Amino acid sequence: MTFIESLTAASQAYNDAISALAVQTGISLAVISLIISALSMWSLAWKGIALWKSARKNSIPWFVILLVVNTMGILEILYIFVFSKMGEKKSPNKKSRKK
Repeated sequence: MTFIESLTAASQAYNDAISALAVQTGISLAVISLIISALSMWSLAWKGIALWKSARKNSIPWFVILLVVNTMGILEILYIFVFSKMGEKKSPNKKSRKK
């Protein structure tokens, strides 16, 4: 099987699965496609931020995990707000000068 044939087969399988989902749920194909697109953009945005943050911290294991594992943004959000802050020292508050 060539690459083009396998790509065509995968595309057909995806279309069949989406059509079956539309029939089973009673939701139109356009709405399902919109939901999938919105979830993909949501995940991509959080993944980009988390990958950028892990690269800046030179955290190779987290970078690889975030790159490979797809959790629709859940792991990425946890990394950004929880795991990336672990081990950081809190900086002292800067006192504002009064004039």
